[in-house]
Order: sequence, then C-alpha cells, then structure tokens
Amino acid sequence: MTAEPQAQKLIAENRRARYDYFIEESLEAGLSLTGSEVKSLRLGRANVAEAYAAVEGREIVLINSYIPEYPAASRFNHEPRRPRKLLLHRKQINRLIGAVNRDGRTIIPMRLYWNEKGLAKLELAVAKGKKAHDKREAQADRDWQRDKARLMRDKG
Repeated sequence: MTAEPQAQKLIAENRRARYDYFIEESLEAGLSLTGSEVKSLRLGRANVAEAYAAVEGREIVLINSYIPEYPAASRFNHEPRRPRKLLLHRKQINRLIGAVNRDGRTIIPMRLYWNEKGLAKLELAVAKGKKAHDKREAQADRDWQRDKARLMRDKG
C-alpha cells in the first residue's frame, strides 16, 4: 500500500508579489537556517512579504525576511532579519545571476513552506516590476472578472 504524498504546509506567503511584479519563472530553493530559526518556523511565524533575493559573490542570499526569535532559545537565538543563504544548484544560481545582471530582473520569494520530507523550502520567482499603469490595468481586469462572474451567476 503506497502512502499519498502530504500537502505542502504553508508557513508564509508573499501575496502582494503578483500585484507588484510580472512573474516569469519560479523555482524551489532550500534555506540555510539555524536551529532556533527552524523552531520558530515550526510555530508558523515568518514573513517574506518585504523580502527579496540578492546576488552576493557567487551565491544567492535572501534579504529582509523576518523569522522572529524563538523564545525558548535564550542566548542562542538568531537575528530576526539576518541574510540567509539560499541552497540552489550551481546551474540555477548562474541562470538567476544572469537574469538579474543582464535582464534587470528581480528575484522575489513567493512562499515559504514545509515540503513532504519536512524541510523548509522557499519558492522563488524571477520577476519584472510592474509600472503604475500595469497595476491599474490588472486591478480593472480583476474587477471586471468578478463583476462578470456575479452577472453570470445572477442571470443563471
């Protein structure tokens, strides 16, 4: 008898990313975390909404992600907004560095979750920033889709 794979348990999500950016491609990355960070994540407390990934040398680092201190860790605690190294294959890192340097793209975290094996994973997206008129257009399109669905539902 085979066990069904567990659903990924969401820790944090960047809901504003789709509003602010055109998402071109996404990939999964591991995180280099300390013990107190993992315990804090197990409590389900984190924020990646203001975070972004930056190139430092030949590595990709997650900047400005918030993982609160774990209360029971006392003096062995971590810095809540410290830069965290992302674990990726060299080929993926080179492709991301090329997208940032050559094409002017941004690497943003979409969601932080536990995978089937119980490891913390981060879904990254290579994105291009939207201009103000693009955001207004997307908002108008969403409003129209909602109104259209409401009209179709009411008319039967």
